[in-house]
Amino acid sequence: MRMIFCADPLNKRQPEAMYATEVAAVEQLEIPTSLLDFEALVEQYDDQRAIRRIQAAEQPEVAIYRGWMLKPDNYIQLYAALAEKNLFLINMPQAYIHCHHLPASYHLIQEVTPQTVWTPVYGEPDLDEIMELLQPFGDSPVVLKDYVKSRKHEWFEACYIPSAADRSEVERVVNRFIELQGDDLNEGLVFRAYQQFEPLGSHAKSSMPLTREYRLFFCDGKHLQTIPYWEQEGYGQEMPPLDLLLPVARRIQSRFFTMDVARQDNGAWSIIELGDGQVAGLPERTDVPAFYQALIQTAR
Repeated sequence: MRMIFCADPLNKRQPEAMYATEVAAVEQLEIPTSLLDFEALVEQYDDQRAIRRIQAAEQPEVAIYRGWMLKPDNYIQLYAALAEKNLFLINMPQAYIHCHHLPASYHLIQEVTPQTVWTPVYGEPDLDEIMELLQPFGDSPVVLKDYVKSRKHEWFEACYIPSAADRSEVERVVNRFIELQGDDLNEGLVFRAYQQFEPLGSHAKSSMPLTREYRLFFCDGKHLQTIPYWEQEGYGQEMPPLDLLLPVARRIQSRFFTMDVARQDNGAWSIIELGDGQVAGLPERTDVPAFYQALIQTAR
């Protein structure tokens, strides 16, 4: 097994500072690590330069990337380049897309996630088409994201729409969202029913409303760890119900992924989103050594 981390952009022989704690935990477990030149891959589109410091394996070997988010085209490129070195990322490209793009897995989590509609974006969005798409929500509030990310820290500016029937508000939020995303817009627009989750206060910097959210990691259908998503106090002792979530997790067509969940005001638990485990951040409260020990034991 090989763990592949992003290199520091200013010193390609060192890991990105963001991942230093993770690298140390992996090295304690005596698992080999390699460094990827992320900038060469995503900015220069040079996969060979990106992997030049990654030593080939003598026999086919599982590799797990832990680094910054990749667009599917970059992931496909990385997967193919590493395969030439006998290193095979734990998630094949179709599995990466399955969890990375919400529309790809929505049908598998539909009964335990907010109602969702989406439309691809090619050029300028068609407001008439968007308003027709939003009809199932009536005048209820919705939240906006692309296939991968929201602008939740610009909550009132580019994420939350108080009424799906308010054309001017829809237009304002959509236009601002697209402006802020710029070239980072992923595929299209996703509108989700706004749900009232158990509150946790407001974000100190952005004033975004926080909810008692958790991130769960799964590998090969097994639960690895559940971690409070935010640093704030107030989570209490109750944890998300694995008896509800494990059967859903076992439907997901990925070896290694995350599931972010929160509980509604009415007591029901909802899946907020899935993510590929290789590019999902570890929340501040993660027991990093225990996380990697569980991951490596399961993925080998």
